[in-house]
This record gives sequence, structure tokens and C-alpha cells, in this order.
Amino acid sequence: MADDHISAPGNSGSAPAPRSPARTGARLALRAADVSLYRLCDALSGVLISAMLVFSPWAFGTTQPWSIWSMNGAAYVLGGLFFVKLFIRHLKGYPALRWETFSLSTGPQSSHRNRLKRRLTRLLTGLTLGFLAYCLTAALNAAATYDPETRLFEYHAYVRWLPHSFDAHRTWFYLWMYLGLAAAFWAVADWLYGMTANEERAARNWMEDDPGNHSGRLPARLRWLLWLLCLNGALLGLEGILQRVSGSDKLLFLVQPHVVPSGEFHFGAYAYRSNAAQYFNLLWPVCLGFWWTLQRTAGRRSRAHHWLLLAAAIMAACPIISSSRGGALVAAGLLVAGVIYLTTVSLLSPTGSRPWLTPALLGIFLVSAALLGWYFGWDLLAPRLEQLPGGYANREEMFNDARPMAADYPVFGTGPGTFATVFQLYRISHATYWPEQLHNDWLETRITFGWVGLGLLLAALLCVAIRRFAPGGLRGGRRIGVLAWLALGGCLVHAIFDFPLQIYSILLLFLVLCALLFSLSGRAGQR
Repeated sequence: MADDHISAPGNSGSAPAPRSPARTGARLALRAADVSLYRLCDALSGVLISAMLVFSPWAFGTTQPWSIWSMNGAAYVLGGLFFVKLFIRHLKGYPALRWETFSLSTGPQSSHRNRLKRRLTRLLTGLTLGFLAYCLTAALNAAATYDPETRLFEYHAYVRWLPHSFDAHRTWFYLWMYLGLAAAFWAVADWLYGMTANEERAARNWMEDDPGNHSGRLPARLRWLLWLLCLNGALLGLEGILQRVSGSDKLLFLVQPHVVPSGEFHFGAYAYRSNAAQYFNLLWPVCLGFWWTLQRTAGRRSRAHHWLLLAAAIMAACPIISSSRGGALVAAGLLVAGVIYLTTVSLLSPTGSRPWLTPALLGIFLVSAALLGWYFGWDLLAPRLEQLPGGYANREEMFNDARPMAADYPVFGTGPGTFATVFQLYRISHATYWPEQLHNDWLETRITFGWVGLGLLLAALLCVAIRRFAPGGLRGGRRIGVLAWLALGGCLVHAIFDFPLQIYSILLLFLVLCALLFSLSGRAGQR
């Protein structure tokens, strides 16, 4: 046809010239500016990660829209820096020295040994993208939009065999939050693999140097991250104790919550004492494992690491002082399990001229945490423990009211973040309690995400667990990994009768610990 010969002006009917491979290669050639940009992005990533971890708990637990969006913005920038680093490393070919491909004990590690790690990384990346796509589909394929002012639903046509939401506004909000948290997870895992300037010099000269000078030390970035978390947590715990002793009704001595104004329901920066207990129970076992590792590697050369034992004791006492029944019981279980584990390991593999010292210090830690909790918190906690059966009966009644929701929407759920919106439709009467959260994260997640969404989350957690069996990664010490898993397990147990993973600061810490575990070496070099 004549129309087949019509061409765009200036083309003279000819096909566009193919892009020159040499020109494409020149654009992707590694330049000195790329290396400088990479190092700048890496440094800024460390600054942002540190700022987010400090800010999140102090911003009243990051439970208000302003603080959540502040964290979202920081996480998006962090994700952008992460992608710039990936571009320079993989497309520009920058051979950055990283712990995932290098060991100060053995030098460069072969790619064959890291095959399982690569497959797990790809699988976890796919699960992350799949989970975000799941939330995006539910938001775009909304079955309804809820107006909180009129308390009316506006229903839409939707595809039933795809994920959907019964409150589009809340699902979009949760999507943006989960996007930021996913970016933070991968940015933290990537940043931890990086080396400092001193470590890079040691890596380049590893054959001329004695590996024993470096191989026993934790990577500098891992040490920095753990020191920051532990000291920030200890300061947060001290502030909470002072606030409880003073009888103040204001969070951080600044703001009095409107919903529950009485100070005995708060602790530190958290308006709900149980959330404070959950944050500390996630953190202090890791702090204890970090101290144990430094105690084994530093020995008499340094005593600064003993501040970590004091920080762990303060944080371990905070769940008791907060008067959270669930938090205190979980803390007690973690204390017994953690101290028994580390004491047993110390006795079975003694080191140094004073093998009794580490078990003795662990005993001091246990007694100090128990005494602090008893002195500052037992008077409030004891009467509440006596009411534990009645309190659990009330929770179980609320769970029974919500279980029909899971039965009605078993596959895709009601949509991320929609529990409070949809639960009102299942209230038997106006006297039925209408909670914002269900106080059971496992059931609420099954209600809002269905079995498909819950399966994606559990599969991602399983990837982190399997990473333990893959070689390559950070030399972090077996004890840090075991205590971190103990902390995560305590949080998941507490989630059976409360909502730790609905709180941004707790969920962020949970994911940071998962990123740490996903970065740790699972084979050689463990101590």
C-alpha cells in the first residue's frame, strides 16, 4: 500500500541507524567520577540508616502520619542511593571490595561457593517485589473506598480473582509505607557488606599481612550499627524509667496522648506500654549477643564493651518496668533462654586464663535486670499479672468476633491496612469493642492479606532463615545470630496476643535484624 512508504520527516523512509555498540560501551565505561559518586552514595546511606534508626523510636514510636511519612521520605532516598550503587557496581563494572566476596582469612571467595547465597538473594528479591505488587494490585483493584467522616462505603467494580481492598485510601497508605520499609531492608543489607577505608587497605594487603590481626574482628559497619542500636535503646530505656518514676503523664515529658492520658499506660516514647516492651525485647538480646562476641574477641585489650552489658540490663528491665504483662512474660522467657544458652556455650568452650569470667558477668547481668525490673516496676506489674486470665479472655472474645472476617476472605483478605475499617461490619452490636488493631498480628495479617499474602511474608522469613546455611557474608559471630533469632522469635510469640508488627518503629527494627541475619556468614569463621 502507498501508506507503507510514508516516512517521518527527515528520515527519507530509511530505518533508524542502529546504536553503535562502541557508543553504548563508552556511556557505561567506568570513570573516576563514578567511583566518587559511589563512595558518596555509600557514605550518605550510612548517615541515613543511622538517622532513621535513632529517629524512629524517639518520634513517639513512629505511629503518627507525620512521622511515618518522614520515615517514608528518608527510606525512598535511601532506596535511590541503593539503586545508584547497584548501577555503578553491576552496569559500570566498579569492583568494589565487599565482604560478600572477600574474607580477611581466605581472601577472595569463589562465586561457586556463593551460589546458594545468590539464589536466596534472587528469591528474596522476587518475594519482595511480589509482596509490593500484591499490595499495589489490591490498591488499584479496590472493591470499596471508605469515608471516615460519613462512615459510608463507596463500592466499585473489581476483579474478584485478584487481590483487592475494601478501603483504598488505607491500602495506598500501607503500600507507600511497605515500599519504604522494603527499600530500607535492602539498603541496610547492601550497606553492611561494604568496607571502610581501613578494611579496604587491609583487604588489598591481606597476603602480606597476618590474617590473625584482622580475621577475629567484626566488620566496622556491623560494629557501628550494633553500637548505635544498643546505646540508643539504652538511652530510650533510661528516659522511660525516669518518666515512670516521676509519674509524668506526657510522652518524653512533652506530649500527653488524648486516647489514654494516664501515664501508667505509657512508657517512654510509646503511648502503649506493650509496644515499648516489644521494642526493647527485640533489641536487648542482640545487645547481649554483641557483648558476648566482643568479650570473646577483645578479652583484656578493651573494657569499653562492658557498657553493652549495662545497656542490655537496662533494656531487659524495661518490659517489666513498663507493666506490660505480655512484654514482661516474653522478657522473662528471653532472659532465661539467652543466659542459659550463653552460659552453656561459655562453659563448653572456655577461653583465656579466666574462663569463669564470662559466666559470672552473665550472672551479674541477669541479677541486675531482675533487680531493676523488680524495684521500679513490680508494684504496678504484680496486680496486672493477677488479672492475666481475665485479660486474655477479653482478647479471645475479640478474636472470636474477628475470625469470621478471615473465613469470608480466606485467599486475598480484605486488603492491607483495612482491618479497622472492615471490622465494624462484623460487630454484633454497638456495645462490641471496635479496635484499631486486633491485638493478634497473626490473625490480623491473615484477615487483611489472606493466605496468599501471609504465605509471601512467611516465605521471605524462611529465606532469611535458610541464609544461615549459605557461605559468604559478614563475619558476625554465631552468638549474635542466635540471639537475634531469639529476639525475633520472642516478637513473633508476642504477636499472637498483641500488635508489634503494626508499629512502624518495631517493624523497622524487625526488618533491620532480618537484614543483618541475611548478611551474616553462615559457615566459616563463626565464633
